[in-house]
Amino acid sequence: MRTLNKLSRVALILALVLGGSLVLGAQDSPKQDLKDAGHETKEAAKDTGKATKDTAKKTGHGVKKGTNKAAKKTEDGARKVKDKTDPD
Repeated sequence: MRTLNKLSRVALILALVLGGSLVLGAQDSPKQDLKDAGHETKEAAKDTGKATKDTAKKTGHGVKKGTNKAAKKTEDGARKVKDKTDPD
């Protein structure tokens, strides 16, 4: 019984030591953390730039469409005024 108790303690200690070393080995160094943060920042900046580009393109198309629509309305208005003022 004492041998079994001693063996279970040794097994528990071994498991804790090996488990602890696995946890410590899985942690990144501060240098790697900084590299990862820099990479994530770079990717976020790319995503932001792409979103800004897409939004600017959509806005430009909307402005162009609105300008063309306004020009057409101006032409229509000018035509109506001309029709009213033209002598028959």
